[in-house]
Order: sequence, then C-alpha cells, then structure tokens
Amino acid sequence: MAKELLRVEHIGMKFNLSKERVNDFREYVIRMLKGKKLEKDEFWALKDINFSIHEGERIGILGLNGAGKSTLLKVVAGVFKPTEGRVIRNGKIVPLLELGAGFDKNYTGRENIFLYGAVLGYGRQYMEEKYDQIVEFSGLEDFMDVPIKNYSSGMKSKLGFAIATIAEPEILILDEVLSVGDGKFRKKSEKKILDMMQDGTAVLFVSHSLAQVKRICNKAMILEGGKMIAFGDVDEVAQVYAEMTGELDELTVGQKNLVKKKNKKKKTEKIKQEDKREVMEES
Repeated sequence: MAKELLRVEHIGMKFNLSKERVNDFREYVIRMLKGKKLEKDEFWALKDINFSIHEGERIGILGLNGAGKSTLLKVVAGVFKPTEGRVIRNGKIVPLLELGAGFDKNYTGRENIFLYGAVLGYGRQYMEEKYDQIVEFSGLEDFMDVPIKNYSSGMKSKLGFAIATIAEPEILILDEVLSVGDGKFRKKSEKKILDMMQDGTAVLFVSHSLAQVKRICNKAMILEGGKMIAFGDVDEVAQVYAEMTGELDELTVGQKNLVKKKNKKKKTEKIKQEDKREVMEES
C-alpha cells in the first residue's frame, strides 16, 4: 500500500474583514479607551476540508475564483495556520505558489539563484552543483549578469520555476505555475512535472484549465464557497465541473456523451416522478 504523505483533517480558515480603517496602533488604543469597537465581518475562506494524498497520487483542485483553492494550498504548505483542524505532513513539501517571490530586484539573475535557493532551504554548495542545470532549464544563459529588475515577468517566472524544481520532493504543490512563460516553456515545464511524478512525487495542483488537470491528475476535487463539494476520480469530477461551468468543450466525445446520458436520465426520472405525483393527486 502506498505511503500516506499528507492528511488534511477538518480544515477551516477564517479571515476577519474590518469595516473601518485604523491607521496606527495609537488610534486603535484611543478607540478602545473610548469604548468604540471595530466592526468586523467574519469570512470563512475554507470550511471542514478533509482529504489525504499518497505516493504517486496527483490531485487537481478545481473551482471558480474565490472558491478557496489558493488558500487551501497555502494552508497545506504552512504559509497560513488554519483556524480549525490540522494538516499532518509525512513528506518533504516543495510549494510552487508565487514563482520568484524571493527575488531581490537589485541582484543579478546569478545572485538571485543563490538567494532564492536559500529561501527554499538549500545550501550554497547544493546550489553550486545545480547552477548549470538551473540556467540551462530557464533558457536565460545570456541574462545571468543582468539585474532582475530588468527581467520581464515571464523571465522571472522561468528562473523561479527552474530553481524551485531542482529538488526531489515527496509532495509538490502547484498553483497555476504551469501557465508561465511562452508556449515552448509551458510544454517544457509540464514535462518536468510529469517526469517528477514518474519518480513517485505526489502532486496537489490548482489550475483553471480543465484539460490540463485531466492530463496531469488522477484525482480531483471541486471547491465552492470554501467547501469541498466533490472529490474522486478525475474524469468523474471533471464531468461535474464541466456541467457547473459549461466547459463541455474541454471534454472528450465519450465524456460528453456520458454527461448527456446522465442529464437525459435525470430528466426522465424527473418526468416519472411528476407523473407519479399527478396520479397520486388524482386518486
């Protein structure tokens, strides 16, 4: 049986949305002394989320904007401490959430490779061993001595991806990172992720592309309003999500026909129930 690498138990994440703005601590203290309380609205970004991930599993997280996808990844990665529940981690996690977030704009690409590596927890000797591999994968050989502030956003994302994927994690967390760069680099980065999966790396993947989730993942979940409304085999969950969003064009012909059959069955059952109700009312 495959090793369980991660377990999420009853996770809830609450944010307080203040209706009033307090500019500094002094103003806050004055308001408290006067007995004026700040009005806050509670917003639950996640509520009672449960799932586990084992070696080799690849779980796609689907949902509309504001559903809680990125918040869930940040809770799993340890960026956010959950308000409720707990996350049990039994493997090394490498999160690819905001590529290049650890870069210093005044440093060169070469200097930022070592800086970003340190942010991710890698020693200098390890980064020196991996340096050529990082530069080659990023395709930025001619720009290593150029300050990052002169890089385009695509260049920064390429370098960030190349650095973040040099490790051999047991769990890889991806938040829309396979959409960075040009078409050639996107194919290259997706192949890199797939190669890592072949070695048993588990993946937790957020994407707005249903086709990409189906191509990479073997399981999926749907979040809506911070709650998990579906979880299971990627093809079955993809059908549910396609119906929700009208993305049937991204399904295969066979999947489309299956959705149509399900819808026809539901319609037939509804008609039978209505006919039965009419008969009962007449009798």
